Amino acid sequence: MNIAFIAHDKKKEDIVQFVTAYEELLQEHDLYTTGTTGTRIMDATSLKVHRFQSGPLGGDQQIGARIAENKMDCVIFFKDPLTAQPHEPDITALIRLCDVYSIPLATNMATAEILLRGLQRGDFQWREVVKSKENKEG
Repeated sequence: MNIAFIAHDKKKEDIVQFVTAYEELLQEHDLYTTGTTGTRIMDATSLKVHRFQSGPLGGDQQIGARIAENKMDCVIFFKDPLTAQPHEPDITALIRLCDVYSIPLATNMATAEILLRGLQRGDFQWREVVKSKENKEG
């Protein structure tokens, strides 16, 4: 599975702790992050991640493009709801794309844990069916 991790500045430590807790599970998957979030995750774990630009410099949009191309299976985005973000339109567009393409999206730690527990149980097999169907049609 292709999993994206994004975190606003005040949530970066939370996402690093979260990824560290699930490091063993995540080793089996392809991980994508926005810039600084990816650096922090790589510094704290042995996980390999593909880093896009930082969010304000287009990283959110790069992940959004992968969603639109059906190349992202899950997005974990630890948002900071108490701080205004200068790139709010990009964030809104990313969330909209997750809705349009039915990509599971967690915006907080509780929901992210539920998604990863489902991934662990095999609940994401439907994504393989979707990708397989698209490859046959395309």
